[in-house]
Amino acid sequence: MAAGRRCEVTARRKRKVVKRINLALQGGGAHGAYTWGVLDRLLEDDGIEIAAITGTSAGALNGAALKAGMVAGGREGARDTLDRLWARMGAIGDMRLSGWMFALEPAQVAQAMEYSLPFSFADTWSRMVSPYAYGPFYRNPLSPVVEAFDYDKVCAGEGPELFICATRVRTGKIRIFSGAEISTEAILASACLPTVFQAVEIDDPRTGRREAYWDGGYTGNPALFPLFNTGLPDDVVIVNINPLERDELPKTPQQIQNRINEISFNSSLLRELRAISFVGRLLDEGALERGRMSRVLVHMIADDALMTGLSVATKMVPMPTVLHGLKTAGRDAADRFLAAHRDDLGVRGTVDLAEMFN
Repeated sequence: MAAGRRCEVTARRKRKVVKRINLALQGGGAHGAYTWGVLDRLLEDDGIEIAAITGTSAGALNGAALKAGMVAGGREGARDTLDRLWARMGAIGDMRLSGWMFALEPAQVAQAMEYSLPFSFADTWSRMVSPYAYGPFYRNPLSPVVEAFDYDKVCAGEGPELFICATRVRTGKIRIFSGAEISTEAILASACLPTVFQAVEIDDPRTGRREAYWDGGYTGNPALFPLFNTGLPDDVVIVNINPLERDELPKTPQQIQNRINEISFNSSLLRELRAISFVGRLLDEGALERGRMSRVLVHMIADDALMTGLSVATKMVPMPTVLHGLKTAGRDAADRFLAAHRDDLGVRGTVDLAEMFN
């Protein structure tokens, strides 16, 4: 009997410990291919279980692809669906560049594109001409990509919970789409940059109005609060694709506008992280009763060195060579994160929030 118990204990120890996490996926245009790589690596690891996803813009597309694929075919299904998503993204670019650029590194491509005549013309055009000027000829180029999702699976009750963030134009407040609310329009709204795309209109049962929506990055990139629901794990892994810091002063019009967008899109995330830090401090000091508020364990997968070498050009033009370079970088970053912090999951956060706000 004792020997049997020892065998049972030994077998239990040999079982792999599964770490449950929530994912927070930032938006950042075509740079979302970095998140594709991160997700591909996480899905490869059966010791990681993704319980919930909150996503904005490209993060919303990645989240929908992962959810639909997971429901249809488990981890491999999710990886295949993400691959198909980014194959479609790589096919929508409307600027055909010279073949020699395909041999360059992503940062080199970024510089070449930023100063190319076609991109400069398109960038100037977008600042001078409203997306409403196209009249009946307007069509959101992301529509065919987003329409291709299987929404029965994206909205399914099984698989990871999914939350999509968009900004209500009329009030400037965030709206979170989940469950059956998630649709082609909701994901397009989450990715709607107002200087490039017409606002997406969706009926809102809370206001009883048909509301117009812009990119969710203005109010939550992504919103973290949907992940604080009972039953979800304490660990939130943020996949950050908008650099928090840039050492060099932006000088060109494109660089200035890009940095304005990065600061704006990071500000909502930093506000939520500051609140998480404050609650954690209150718990540590005993000023807040444990059990009334949970401690959120924050982790981050990022590569600011890579992202600062890119530009608004590589965000707006999903060039296949850059997309695959970003995927590789994302896989490598996730691999480093798992090697360094797997044992921290479920135990402690790995982002020094106090240092972040100093």
